[in-house]
Amino acid sequence: MCRALCWTALVLLTNFVAAGAGTRSARADDAEGNAPSARFEWEELAPLPDGQGFAGGFLGVSDGALIFAGGANIPDAPPSQEGKKVWYDSIFVLENPDGQWTKMDQKLPRPLAYGVSVTQQDTPRGGGRVIAIGGHDGTGVYDTVVSLQYKDGHLIIKQMPKLPRPCTFACGGLIRDKVLGERIYVAGGIDRLPGAAGKALKTFWVLSLDELDAGWRRLEPWPGPERTEAVSAVIDGKFYIVSGKKIVSDPSGPPGTSHEILTDGYCYTPGQSGVEGQWQRIAEIPRGAAAAASPAPAIGRQHFLVVGGADRHALDKAVRRPTQLAGPAGFATECLAYHAITDTWTTMSTFPDRKSARVTVPTALWGDEWIIAGGETRLGVQSPRVFTVNVEHRVAGLGLLNISVLVLYLLTLMGMGVYFATRTRSTDDYFVGGRRIPWWAAGLSIIGTTLSSISFMAVPAKVYATDWLYYMIIVAELLVPVIVAFFYMPFYRRLNITSAYEYLEQRFNLLARLVGSASFILFQTGRMTIVLFLPALALSAVTGINVYVCILVIGLLATVYTVMGGIEVVIWTDVLQVLVLMGGAMVSLIIITFHVDGGLFRIVELAQDDNKFRWIQWGWDYTGPVLWVIVVGGIFQNLVTYSADQAVIQRYLTTKNEKATAHALYLNAVIAIPGSLLFFSLGTALYAFYKTQPQLLSPALLTDQTYPLFIAQQLPPGVMGIVIAALFAASMSTIDSSLNSISTAITTDFYRRFRPQTDDRACLNLARLLTVIFGGMATGTALWMAAYHERIQSLWDIYISVLGLLMGSLAGLFALGMFTRRANGTGALVGIVAGAFGLFCVQQYTKTHAFLYAGVGIVICFSVGYLVSLVLPSNQKNLEGMTIYTQRPPGQDDASLKQQL
Repeated sequence: MCRALCWTALVLLTNFVAAGAGTRSARADDAEGNAPSARFEWEELAPLPDGQGFAGGFLGVSDGALIFAGGANIPDAPPSQEGKKVWYDSIFVLENPDGQWTKMDQKLPRPLAYGVSVTQQDTPRGGGRVIAIGGHDGTGVYDTVVSLQYKDGHLIIKQMPKLPRPCTFACGGLIRDKVLGERIYVAGGIDRLPGAAGKALKTFWVLSLDELDAGWRRLEPWPGPERTEAVSAVIDGKFYIVSGKKIVSDPSGPPGTSHEILTDGYCYTPGQSGVEGQWQRIAEIPRGAAAAASPAPAIGRQHFLVVGGADRHALDKAVRRPTQLAGPAGFATECLAYHAITDTWTTMSTFPDRKSARVTVPTALWGDEWIIAGGETRLGVQSPRVFTVNVEHRVAGLGLLNISVLVLYLLTLMGMGVYFATRTRSTDDYFVGGRRIPWWAAGLSIIGTTLSSISFMAVPAKVYATDWLYYMIIVAELLVPVIVAFFYMPFYRRLNITSAYEYLEQRFNLLARLVGSASFILFQTGRMTIVLFLPALALSAVTGINVYVCILVIGLLATVYTVMGGIEVVIWTDVLQVLVLMGGAMVSLIIITFHVDGGLFRIVELAQDDNKFRWIQWGWDYTGPVLWVIVVGGIFQNLVTYSADQAVIQRYLTTKNEKATAHALYLNAVIAIPGSLLFFSLGTALYAFYKTQPQLLSPALLTDQTYPLFIAQQLPPGVMGIVIAALFAASMSTIDSSLNSISTAITTDFYRRFRPQTDDRACLNLARLLTVIFGGMATGTALWMAAYHERIQSLWDIYISVLGLLMGSLAGLFALGMFTRRANGTGALVGIVAGAFGLFCVQQYTKTHAFLYAGVGIVICFSVGYLVSLVLPSNQKNLEGMTIYTQRPPGQDDASLKQQL
């Protein structure tokens, strides 16, 4: 079986080389890698009917169909003459991108244009609906709000709560929040017909779609000046308002017809129920963008795109000399992208051609593409053209040298598997390495097991996006290994167990052991899938290597060498992988320092100016990352890993004695300080790098893919291969540990427990077979997720969350057994169920910070388990060696006694 797996791995590596060599680095075309990282693809759909075009229409999606309603145009006058504007109440529907618009029999309640339109994706009856808010016609401004729902070829039009006052030329957006529900926000505008005397509005309203009877509510507006025709955007649960026009007095012109184009912008973060939200000023937009496409298309989680709009002087020119505007004078053709994390603007794209530039144009997200429909191309000229814009990342590619470095690393892992295969002759070798592992190797292996590829990407990304608040988890990383070395580890060593869950049977009963082991097995199976899928997705996005090839390489190679060498090869490959991981992060940090003008001092200066070094937040709030939440939550989280996770506990059993294991745990605590400092510094350095070069950011990528993006963009050939090897290493160090610990748990807690007379050789073969089966299952499931990840990943997240409820309670079960005498089997089982159920309720119905979830599960399991044991006593088991009060003395564990004999 091992020989067949080796041949399979070699064939896979050969294909990997071919796939990598076929991807050419985009940097060969871009001097020094400074070209934008994303490309914008524009396509045209069928034009709006009637050939005239419409400005200021309402646009949205319902039941998978695109709806365009209302709008205005000047149908009779040529561009050089002033004509009479006509408003419309017609509604058109486009059911698919390749089809033609259909004019519906139903109409708006009145001809209407220049209002706000938002799409509610899902409604209680399904299908979604378009909500048209405010607007005006030739006779008045209106406060009406109507919903348009397309169903079975027909439109359902309903009235909704009216605005607090008539309003047109406003901007708005819809925010969906797990706690607050769905809310529509509307900002600014005017309450009279254009050209009439008066100021723009400085109003900010919200309507909860879950509480329509409450109507619209007034909120505190932005701190800047009043405005009309501003651009709105919604990203990451926040509302943005940018640019717009401020109406100013003009003695030489008609009242209300002179305007100042604004360049300021503001971000609104909604408050929780009953709490007012907060406004924050953002960086000024490089040019005016009054009446640009709105809402601004949100690209990814942190970018929005300002499309078109009028520049600072456009409106005055248009009002004073309307007949001289034969082209799109004052209407911008470039598209500006705003990045919320670095608070920077950069030019990302342009309209397909000069005649495409436009203002007063609505947008809507249709599937994965943003739609831009109609609008004005110059004063008095409306367009029927409909565009889609889609953003794709510009793949950097790997190149032959990087592929060669990566393949050399992977072949080294294979060679280690072959070497250690000759030393694995029994289950003792396969599960605990014959207890001959040096303490320092076991310690590094624990680090490799707990630090996954997701962490390798996510920790720098979290710091890049926020600050150093989570660095205080270092307190837990220093404290927990010492607690475990003093209290927990002696139990596992002195009882001579192979699976941690053997202790649960000896202390409580068989069912407790089986529940604990099964929870661990199911959780680790799901975790392996995520650890395989997400890094492969990130690597594929930035390098162009096929995501399926990435998954196969990581999954199958980790399975192959784990099958061959058991825990011993897992530990020694983990040692290599930790060194590559830390080295890759260090190299990246050094290179970033050289790529930022001003070097380290400039990085520190930027971070200080933007408050990126904030590392303590005081307070007693349990919903945010305040100090006590980070420290206390971190302690409980680490306690779950170090006291109840077989993948970590198994390392405690691989050294020759307790003293060596304690040294391994202390090594974890010592490395935690420089290791955390390295990854947090890397996140801050990434922030400084992209703050100074925002054009290199790719809106098509997620925030967690920022570090892989830098690797693919900026690292020189060869070095890039080493750091990508670190990403592979982080995945493999988690997967190989999970595979070996799963095979250990199944063989020890199930097969050998119910068939104690089975020959050791048969158990070894079973363990190897289980490694192959679960490695294949994890790889296959990751491939399945890659094919259907848009629908499957959310379900898989639920799977992990549900099993995570039991893992938190499991740590409480170990604590219950070790730190109490009165706890019994009945109390233990009730406790673990109560802990899981209680934690589920806390997750679903409270705002408790996620860092506290582990602590909630442990405390509920421990408390309920102890109380139930007092109320429902059962036959007390022999507690010798089972609690801290009846612990065996050092050196008297079963393993050392056997060695003495």
